[in-house]
Amino acid sequence: MKAVFIMRHGGPEVLQYGDVPDPVPGRGELLVDVHAASINAADWKMRAGGYGQATRFPYVLGRDFSGVVAGLGEGVSDFKVGDSVFGVCDVGQDGAYAEKIAIKAPIVASKPAALTHAQCAALALTGLTALVSIEDTLELARGETILIQGGAGGVAGFAIQLAKHIGARVVTTASAANHDYVRGLGADEVIDYQTEDFTRRVSACDAVFDTVGDEVAMKSFAVLRPGGRAAFIASGASAPPSPRSDVRALRPKVGRDRRHLERITALVLSGAVRTPEIRRYPLSDAAAAHAMSEGRHLRGKLVFDVR
Repeated sequence: MKAVFIMRHGGPEVLQYGDVPDPVPGRGELLVDVHAASINAADWKMRAGGYGQATRFPYVLGRDFSGVVAGLGEGVSDFKVGDSVFGVCDVGQDGAYAEKIAIKAPIVASKPAALTHAQCAALALTGLTALVSIEDTLELARGETILIQGGAGGVAGFAIQLAKHIGARVVTTASAANHDYVRGLGADEVIDYQTEDFTRRVSACDAVFDTVGDEVAMKSFAVLRPGGRAAFIASGASAPPSPRSDVRALRPKVGRDRRHLERITALVLSGAVRTPEIRRYPLSDAAAAHAMSEGRHLRGKLVFDVR
């Protein structure tokens, strides 16, 4: 099968497009013909060695996908060949930048007919991360105020809409070019991070959701009220240490399960959340897609058309 893989860690130039062996589904797994896969920050961090060295080469990247069931491992009875499905690779697994993937059946969900493969691939990991962060970790409630850092990104864009659906007041940061976009997602107040210091514009927030990291993450503590909480997904495997004893720093634990994937599509089909803007690339243009993603000034999601 065709796939995008690396033989060593490095920049986008180490990405190769070529043939690798087809995966074989084990017990409890599906073999899926991948139609679309999305590009996530985790992909280029893995490519660059940011998560440590890969244990084997060639190493196929990619964490979420949408496609059609092509084979069933022993013991699988909840899907059949020909079913359209989408999902996120298990923790510690990659492999979605390929024409086929073997994945555990319990962490895959049915793709609704009303959504395209590109849309489901774009929603999978971003929606899962936003759901776990906003609902499970921050436990955001109606009437609360949340600051969402980096509002034009895929995860943050989903989070803005989810927070509004819950009934929160949403403040977000975005470049001037994306202000109309994030307002369209439901943001009540938008701060231009290129020209304004967000700590001078907002205070006494109940919650912060940071998707940016580095200095932005540390400055985010300043805008919380006493007893507030902040969730961080761009600061490594654990939350940055809080400089304040009266607030909580949290690192969402983004597991994989069908229930969360089904909630993502239910939110979209009900109109509570809309699918992100999607920029599409052929799988063979992986280097260009990674360079765009790594620049971190895009909005919405980048998606590979695999088939």
